[in-house]
Amino acid sequence: MKLLMIDTATIVASAAIIDEEKLIGETIVNYEKKHSEKLLPAIDHLLKDVGLSIQTMDAFGVVSGPGSFTGLRIGMATAKGFAQALNKPMVTVSTLESLAVNIYYADGIICPILDAQRSQVYTGVYQADGTQVEQIIPDTVCDINELIVYLNKRSEKKYILGDGCQKYYKEIEDKVDNVYQVMPYLAMNRASSAAQIGIRKMKEGKTVDFKEASLMYIRPSSAEERFGK
Repeated sequence: MKLLMIDTATIVASAAIIDEEKLIGETIVNYEKKHSEKLLPAIDHLLKDVGLSIQTMDAFGVVSGPGSFTGLRIGMATAKGFAQALNKPMVTVSTLESLAVNIYYADGIICPILDAQRSQVYTGVYQADGTQVEQIIPDTVCDINELIVYLNKRSEKKYILGDGCQKYYKEIEDKVDNVYQVMPYLAMNRASSAAQIGIRKMKEGKTVDFKEASLMYIRPSSAEERFGK
C-alpha cells in the first residue's frame, strides 16, 4: 500500500510517499513562500522524481493540527481533493506526534512546542524508550510557564523541538534542568515522520472518508474568538 502524506501545519511545506517497507520519496520546502504557491508543484515534482502517478496512491494523509490555521486548511483541502477525486481513504496525524516521531530513538521525555502566540505554546508530552514513542500528556495549548512547571517535575532527559524553540527554548533552558534542544534539521515538521504514523494507521484500519477528515485546531482563531464562527 502506498500513502501520500502532506504536512503544511507550519512554515515548512512537506510531502512524502511511503509504503509498508520504505520511504519512497520526500520533498521539504522550508522557505518563505506561501503554501498555496509551493505545495502542489512540490507534490508534482515528487511524483515525477519517484516515477509514480497520483492514481497509484492507496490513501492520502494530512497533518491535521495544531498549527497555522491557513496552512492546515490548505493541506486538508489538498488531501481531501485527491481523496475525493480518486475515491481513496484518508488518514490524519497530529502535528505534535509527528514531531515527536522525528526522534523516536531518544530516551526520555520528548516535548514538541509550536508557537501559539500570546505567550502560549501548542504542546504534548511524549515518553520515548529508544524504540517507540508514547503520548503521556494530550495535545493542548498552554502558557509557557505552565509547561516549564510541568517539565521541572520530571527527572528524565527532556528533548525540546518544534518552531516554538526559536522563541521559548532559551527561557526553558534557563529554568529547567536536564533539557536539550534538538538539532534544527530534526526539529522541524517532516511529512516522512507523519507518514510513518499514517501507514501504521492504514494497517490498523484507522482510515476515514474524506467527508469525515477534520482539523484539530485546539483553539479557535482570533477572528473566531472575536466575531464567532
